Amino acid sequence: MYRFLLSRQWVILTLLALLLIPTMVRLGIWQMHRYEERSARNQLVADALAAEPEPVERLTSPGHTVTSADRYRSVTAKGRFDTDDEVVVRRRTNSDDEVGFHVLTPFVLDDGKVLLVNRGWIPADGPSQTAFPEIPAPPAGEVTVTGRLMPDETTEASGIKDLKGLPDRQIMLINSEREAERLGGQVLGGYLALKAPEPKGDTPELLGSPGDENAALNYAYALQWWLFATAVPVGWVILVRRERRDREEAAGAEEEERETAPTPA
Repeated sequence: MYRFLLSRQWVILTLLALLLIPTMVRLGIWQMHRYEERSARNQLVADALAAEPEPVERLTSPGHTVTSADRYRSVTAKGRFDTDDEVVVRRRTNSDDEVGFHVLTPFVLDDGKVLLVNRGWIPADGPSQTAFPEIPAPPAGEVTVTGRLMPDETTEASGIKDLKGLPDRQIMLINSEREAERLGGQVLGGYLALKAPEPKGDTPELLGSPGDENAALNYAYALQWWLFATAVPVGWVILVRRERRDREEAAGAEEEERETAPTPA
């Protein structure tokens, strides 16, 4: 009755189904792991943004590595901006995907240590981006700044190549160790993405808040793969039954044709 399952066509189809089922199950598990990772990261970001601001030196120090738990934490610092040693970070985009610079200004604390402050985005003067752009000045004198604590940027984490031979006062990555060498002083690990005080003019354009990763999409993909894995054996059974029915009908038609055929004289 089911001898057709031993045919080459059905053996290949059955082996393919047996291969697809565990593959789809594993893909679903992988998507579920991605869902859990993204959900955990979203929770870390939400907790960091909701936390009360703390003095920056409670969370970082010279040579310190800002951890994922402290990333986006709201911090405050009191001191003055040092525009003489200000640099710009190349190839950064704003909310409209326009290419320009981030403005990185050293902020000298009362104890002499330096906090790197990303004051936001400014447009590039031209396509070459070789000239140092005109940058609106920050508040003069002693001020208190508030912002989100961010880890040092690396090529491995950002995918941005750290190019050499750049124009004067331009960098590719915000890295406190390199800035400490350039400035010749103690620089706190990581940097601050400025939130306040806000610029008086339109620029620099403050950096937007981090968005949530779409963890729900990974959850939906996981369920989708597991539904596919369930559908494979169900589809195989349906095909087998349909093949059996078609063969039985064909055999019955042949038998009926033989019975109704005229007997030779």
